Amino acid sequence: MKNLLQILFVLILLGCESKMNEQTATGVVMDDLVEVGGEQFKIIYEVSELEQSLIDGGLVDIAAIIPGIYVDLKYSTTDNFFGKDVYGELTRCYVQPVVADMLQKAHSKLKEEHPELTFLVYDGVRPLRVQQLMWDSLDKPDSIKPLYVADPKVGGLHNYGVAVDLTLALQETGEALDMGTPFDFFGYAAYPDREAQMLQEGRITAEHIKNREILRKVMAHGGFTGIGSEWWHFNAFSRKEAGEKFALIR
Repeated sequence: MKNLLQILFVLILLGCESKMNEQTATGVVMDDLVEVGGEQFKIIYEVSELEQSLIDGGLVDIAAIIPGIYVDLKYSTTDNFFGKDVYGELTRCYVQPVVADMLQKAHSKLKEEHPELTFLVYDGVRPLRVQQLMWDSLDKPDSIKPLYVADPKVGGLHNYGVAVDLTLALQETGEALDMGTPFDFFGYAAYPDREAQMLQEGRITAEHIKNREILRKVMAHGGFTGIGSEWWHFNAFSRKEAGEKFALIR
């Protein structure tokens, strides 16, 4: 875990009452509470410049709002369709506060109907500077690139902090449910709009569709809408609403 590499000090027993705010070259020293063997400890770690800019912009860490979810920022790994880490030290998922509240409502619905499940979040806000890196890194003609990633000159809903990429996972282990395709799979098998056809062709199964429908149902309960080409992507607002309510995260 990258955050472990960012620890500046050893675990400190809960008892340190003041929160650290020391400025550093790359951000701010922060702390988190963890439980080990029934005891609570405080981990001191350094926030990267990118993460600090998200905090300063008023965005919130969804894991701090919704306990029990899992986060695996795919663009902070090489396990994505670029095969590149474009987030660097950022491993926490940030969104607009209202979006976190909506996601919490969706998660509560999930726990009510399927207590053995939780969310595994792959992506949230995506600053335009990162969007530009993704755009530049994509080995496709510029005319084709918008099919895979939003043009940073225009921006997309991730760039406003009002879109999330996520799946369902087992609460106990964090293991993702089988949705028929991995995250960032670009093909009809990942299209909600093509599920009936893909089922008929044997590309996905009824179990895959059932899992996707659970995800869609609880996300709709939270006020999110999906898109036709990615089972994992959900928007909290329309593009017009996002532009009226929020600024692009740069």
